[in-house]
Amino acid sequence: MAANSGDLSALLAQLDLDDGNADHDKILQALNAHLAKSKNDVNLQHMRAVALLKLDRFDDALRQFEQGGDKLKQKAPLEYAYALYKTGKLEEASKVASGNSGRGINHVLAQATYRSENFQLASDVYHKLASRPQDGQAFESPNDININSLAVDAQLHWQSNGALSKKNKLGREDMEAFETAYNAACFSISRGELAQAEVLLKRARDLCLASELSEEDKKAELMPIVIQQIYLLNQLGKTEEAERLATEVSIPEVPDASTRHIAQMNGFASSGQTENPYLSKRKLDSTSHLPRNDRLFAFQQSLMDHNNYISELQSNKHEGVARSTLSKISTQPTSTTSFATNALSVLNAAANTKGLSGRSAIKQLLPLVHRRPRDVGLALTVVQLYCQESNYGAATPLLENFLKRLEDSADSRDHDVRFSPGLVAAQVALYAKAGRKAAVRSELAKATDYWRQQTKNPPISLLMAAGIHLIESHQPEDLEKAGEIFSSLLENDPNDHAAAAGLVAAFATTHPEKLSPAQLDKLTPVPRLIADVDVDALESAGIATPPYLQHQAAAKRPSPKEKEQPAKKKKVRQSRIPKEFDPNKKVDPERWLPMKDRSYYRPKGKKGKKRDAGLTQGGFVEEPKTNQAQVATGSGGGGQGKKKKKGKK
Repeated sequence: MAANSGDLSALLAQLDLDDGNADHDKILQALNAHLAKSKNDVNLQHMRAVALLKLDRFDDALRQFEQGGDKLKQKAPLEYAYALYKTGKLEEASKVASGNSGRGINHVLAQATYRSENFQLASDVYHKLASRPQDGQAFESPNDININSLAVDAQLHWQSNGALSKKNKLGREDMEAFETAYNAACFSISRGELAQAEVLLKRARDLCLASELSEEDKKAELMPIVIQQIYLLNQLGKTEEAERLATEVSIPEVPDASTRHIAQMNGFASSGQTENPYLSKRKLDSTSHLPRNDRLFAFQQSLMDHNNYISELQSNKHEGVARSTLSKISTQPTSTTSFATNALSVLNAAANTKGLSGRSAIKQLLPLVHRRPRDVGLALTVVQLYCQESNYGAATPLLENFLKRLEDSADSRDHDVRFSPGLVAAQVALYAKAGRKAAVRSELAKATDYWRQQTKNPPISLLMAAGIHLIESHQPEDLEKAGEIFSSLLENDPNDHAAAAGLVAAFATTHPEKLSPAQLDKLTPVPRLIADVDVDALESAGIATPPYLQHQAAAKRPSPKEKEQPAKKKKVRQSRIPKEFDPNKKVDPERWLPMKDRSYYRPKGKKGKKRDAGLTQGGFVEEPKTNQAQVATGSGGGGQGKKKKKGKK
């Protein structure tokens, strides 16, 4: 039975999606009454779902779509995707939104992929929306795309995927509203630019206070800004200012559950008071329950888990932490560079050692390294313990063997980890500590060859470091490889002055014909480099002496006071002075030599003079007479001319 057309028109007139003053409770009551008569009316079901969404009853709205079946879902894909998104079913929401077109549903797709941490896809969607701003003038603010795009770029940097970010530099438009200024500050924090983030957060706070929002809305918007300021001030070491600002925040009044949880955790972490660890654990557990549609991001949750495990370790729950962390580590099928997973490995190592350190801890962890041969966090923990003991000779082969296992793995994902910048840098640091320059160049060259063969984006910092070390060797083959590296870096960024300088340094002596005037023009002119050099002072100073030789020369060179003062006589102990010693008598300098070897010795008697004459250098020496034997040629027995030895009597 269909609904009365007049009543339906009246309902449609009341149900204005953009009207925030509409009484959706009354509309919902009217819809319920009509649906009681026409349960299968798709239009009424659609209107009821919209009314429920307006009332923030997202679970009921999703239940309405499930009851309405495929017809209702196909009729209202935007509302269905939004209901899935608001109830925390992000993967399903992304699937529904990606299968439909329209600017509104693309916004839902971007938000769903953002919350599910598929930031690359979210960035692509926002970039697509930004390319056609005229399509969204009817229902979105001009700053909406910029605000959300900044948030996505910040998350990409927190994921260590900054190369995928669409924005690499903040602009003037990012400072115009408090929302964009706040997200710009988050973007700067993710890049480690804390000083710039501090300025941006202050501007975001000032813009929020000067906005036309109501006092209640201002208070709600200021809460995340102030909480972020407190975190940033603690990171900058400005603890007194952070404590003063913390007095302005009433944590129970923070409306957002995840922000409230972060504020509580930061308060526990920054508190300098030492309290009962069991009581601290109880406080942490009391604030860890978050709604399904307001979860923390992975990088935030990993830090929260980290704090929770540390609290349990302080409560002597070593076995429980060891089991829990190992269970999560085991879900990782292969080696990884993920901070969250490797942090769990470190905590697992701490739980297994039960508070031990140094050699005792290493002894406990070495069997685990053999049982978990591809655990990056565990291997680096043992390497760090060896380094703390100054046992670099044991740390280097341990890391070498670990990297060899990853390199020989059949899984290509292990190869990416093997040549990740962090592990390569750790191995290079150990080689440099031992003075193995050739091994440093070999390791960097191997990593460079691997990444240049991959289709994915290579780590720029690793390629730059490899090129610099290869230039220092001055070997033709190393210079050739360095030139190839810097050429690829210039192709990626033609304005990279460091890469241009490296290319010139690599090819200047081997292939000068490969250098173009444009590349040479990018270098700083020589007159500017030597503008502050005093040539006359350098010439008068003479040849430069290395610092270590200067130190040796200064140690040997007597000071002016030492030159003026006479040398002090060495005092001889009384026990070493002979009984008949006369201090006024000059001591014989050759008294330690035998009498016959002294310069003033003259032998007495005929025998002594004759023996002395025979020892005279250059004198005549009479050769002793000996019997000469004839030498026979040819081969023979050789035993016939020998005397027979006498036997023992």
